[in-house]
Amino acid sequence: MNRSKSASTAVIIANGRYPKHPVPLSYIREAEYIVCCDGAANDFIARGGMPDAIVGDCDSISEENRIRFAGIIHPNPDQETNDLTKSVLYCVENGKQQIIIIGGTGKREDHTLGNISLLADYIEIAEVMMVTDWGIFTSIDTQTEFRSYKGEQVSIFAIDPKELTTHNLKYEVDGRILTNWWQGTLNESLGDSFSIEPEGRLIVFQAYK
Repeated sequence: MNRSKSASTAVIIANGRYPKHPVPLSYIREAEYIVCCDGAANDFIARGGMPDAIVGDCDSISEENRIRFAGIIHPNPDQETNDLTKSVLYCVENGKQQIIIIGGTGKREDHTLGNISLLADYIEIAEVMMVTDWGIFTSIDTQTEFRSYKGEQVSIFAIDPKELTTHNLKYEVDGRILTNWWQGTLNESLGDSFSIEPEGRLIVFQAYK
């Protein structure tokens, strides 16, 4: 899985817990284009951040910031999508095909689960990963090789009840259907890479050292 950044890369600051780990903080620091979900904009700006766009219902942003950043606020009243999806769609519409989500987890567990599950919906429109204080979530639906290291903790979450096969993990999965999210957790990489062959959509978590 290629995690390099390019001109088509955007960082989305979501309304979860602001990161403390150096990995997600580095993505924010090095970002060339930052989109804030509506609910995250006030905190990001208070920390000295300067978003390139603010997207969402735009009912949470302060009046001061609404005036100050009027030129980059992009309201989307669609009630069938949350602010994270609105922000992803905005990025794609503006030519950003590699998207890094920061702050997508860490507060209410229902929001966390919902945001992680959305990664599977984004597969068809962009390459999206979610970077947290603990590791990185990516979604796949085709055979994928992941850069890794020996002993890296890996978990696999099946969105679709379809067969998958793994290579170079401690506990290999061979043509098995995972029927509950816990069944693919707490695995371990055996080397500098591992690969997965899915029949359906998967979300893969790789923990930091």
